[in-house]
Amino acid sequence: MMTVVEIKFESWQLSDEQFFQLCQDNRDLRLERNPKGDLIIMPPTGGKTGNSNGRITQQLFRVC
Repeated sequence: MMTVVEIKFESWQLSDEQFFQLCQDNRDLRLERNPKGDLIIMPPTGGKTGNSNGRITQQLFRVC
């Protein structure tokens, strides 16, 4: 089961540049922002999921 942590920043906003730097400083985390600007921390994918994602990406690049 995948657990997602969502952090609301109602009184503090990250600019695109600040969010990019946060991601660069924390490469071991999967960080996302939703349209409302909330920070979402996703768990890292494991070997099987990573392999599946890699195969899907290869297929997409062959089609494009």
